[in-house]
Amino acid sequence: MNNHEVVAVVTGGASGLGEATVRHIVGQGGKAIIFDVNDERGQALVKELGANVLYVRVDVTKEEDVGAGLEQAIASFGLMNVAVNCAGIADASKVLAKRGVHALELFEKIIAVNLVGTFNVIRLVAEKMQHNKPNEDGQRGVIINTASVAAFDGQIGQAAYSASKGGVAAMTLPIARELAAIGVRVMTIAPGLIETPMFATLPEPARVALAQMTPFPKRLGKPAEYALLVDSIIQNGLLNGEVIRLDGAIRMQPK
Repeated sequence: MNNHEVVAVVTGGASGLGEATVRHIVGQGGKAIIFDVNDERGQALVKELGANVLYVRVDVTKEEDVGAGLEQAIASFGLMNVAVNCAGIADASKVLAKRGVHALELFEKIIAVNLVGTFNVIRLVAEKMQHNKPNEDGQRGVIINTASVAAFDGQIGQAAYSASKGGVAAMTLPIARELAAIGVRVMTIAPGLIETPMFATLPEPARVALAQMTPFPKRLGKPAEYALLVDSIIQNGLLNGEVIRLDGAIRMQPK
């Protein structure tokens, strides 16, 4: 798939990893549709990046939102052949803490956004992609999900987050096997410590300490490096059904 042929739906595309992905795709000559709930930031990116970007307010947990967003994407650009699922939320609540037990509603919310929301987008995007014209390999589309190293090295306080991201990692292969029938590849990226807006709120000593946890290079990852891996997955047609860690060889400690 040539870069100028890419038409990508990017959930959580108004900030962090999603924003970096949108910027990279558009910078390479492709088109991007931002699914997010941050209207101000989404509209600002459209204004900055131009006619090859569309912003649609979408809550990924709602079937009607995603369905309507995909219809808008097709109406604007004719099709979509890439989906990148970056929308997600995090929390650091312990199962048992001084303030009480982990709130069930919070656990359910994180699962709903990170896991159910990802699956919701996958299923509805796949339904649209099956109608795309195949390339010489029979490929009609590429779906790229975002897990986390917490799926494998979850720390204390990450029960809900790790469960949600572990689910994303675990469903990658079965969905890739199923969607092979329609020529859609499915991959997942598991980032380590990436310099997203979440880290911007931390004091500098804390940021330095986190960076030093990474074996090499000893720094936080950059959202642009995530976007570069997205591009590599899109271009390499043999990548399918796999979870790639993007983490500088880090293995998280219990806390």
